[in-house]
Amino acid sequence: MNFVEELRWRGMLHDIMPGTEDILKKECITAYVGIDPTADSLHIGHLCSVMMLKHFQRCGHKPIVLVGGATGMIGDPSGKSDERNLLDEDTLRHNQEAIRLQLQKFLDFGDDAPNAAELVNNYDWMKDVTFLDFTRNIGKHITVNYMMSKDSVKRRLNGEFSAGMSFTEFTYQLLQGFDFLHLYRTKNCKLQMGGSDQWGNITTGTELIRRIEQSEAFALTCPLITKADGTKFGKTETGNIWLSAEYTSPYKFYQFWLNTADEDAERYIRIFTELPHDEIAALVAEHKNAPHERKLQRRLAEEVTVMVHSHEALQMAVEASAILFGNATKEMLSRIDEQTLLSLFEGVPRFTIDKGLLQSGVQPLTLLAELTNIFPSKGEARKTIQANGLSLNKEKLTDIDRLIGLDSLIGDKYLIVQKGKKNYYCIIVE
Repeated sequence: MNFVEELRWRGMLHDIMPGTEDILKKECITAYVGIDPTADSLHIGHLCSVMMLKHFQRCGHKPIVLVGGATGMIGDPSGKSDERNLLDEDTLRHNQEAIRLQLQKFLDFGDDAPNAAELVNNYDWMKDVTFLDFTRNIGKHITVNYMMSKDSVKRRLNGEFSAGMSFTEFTYQLLQGFDFLHLYRTKNCKLQMGGSDQWGNITTGTELIRRIEQSEAFALTCPLITKADGTKFGKTETGNIWLSAEYTSPYKFYQFWLNTADEDAERYIRIFTELPHDEIAALVAEHKNAPHERKLQRRLAEEVTVMVHSHEALQMAVEASAILFGNATKEMLSRIDEQTLLSLFEGVPRFTIDKGLLQSGVQPLTLLAELTNIFPSKGEARKTIQANGLSLNKEKLTDIDRLIGLDSLIGDKYLIVQKGKKNYYCIIVE
């Protein structure tokens, strides 16, 4: 496989330094992508760079992931309006290990392959470098004029943002350039990749290698992913879509991709899956013939959910979706885990009642109109039940004298009430 051609047809190539494609055709190249360990999970904003590394390894080249333990203590000004909070070493190490576990789903870190992936932390080689050593051995090779010509610096200095720019952030591109130089020397790493907002920092590294080592190094970036309407990709009203199931449940993760706009789905399925060209072309054509069936979005959601989580997580997400939008059963409701259940009914009215009240059973009208205010009165609750308009745990509730006890609980804790087709309520029993 030709790596650059693979990126081109997938819409994953933004900038490429002259000579990069030629050297990739000639030999097995080592390349790295930097990730700031500001959290103990990646989010889908990282996915384009990670997929780029995945394709890179599939094409026979060697990927390195650089966790910016040192640079993460400073903060990259590229595209940022404020200086980043600094992290302590214990937090950085914890985040690094969590990120490694996630990356193992995408990259082969096995020692037996010549192009096995590696994970490195720049704190390991920067922690012992003194300020005097750095300014004498690195800083003297790059002029201030060169550093100030970078767009990320210009935007901050020209008042686009009111926060200004600290000296600490100004030195960031030098530190990132030093990373590239170190990996060039120790790992024969000749290529740095990243998002298009990193082009200035990456080319500072290639310039440093050219001036100090009198050798060529290369740069390649992928586009920053946006939605068709121009808004930021990967953000929702509740924040980032994380790869960690702890922060974003597989159900919410699946739903994010399933709800993708048609125009975005065509781009995203090329960028965020490994599906081949012919299969994607067939899916797009099929989707255009029957867009209402949303086959493209469904396949995208399936592929990415399995890749990030598992087949089992996908199955649970599909079943959870059926609970809200299909003909689900109490058995299906009982099978999903607590986190998925809470994600599923996130935003619906919730009521908490004492578990002791269900010990000997409680009548539906009391539960619905007194212990909770799902209905304003028992009379209205009775009318709805008699009109066959109420379900408890996905089963029609028709008997107003039936006692609801502990045996009715889902997961020993929850009662799900559905009024009509769309109105849900979650009763938490503690």
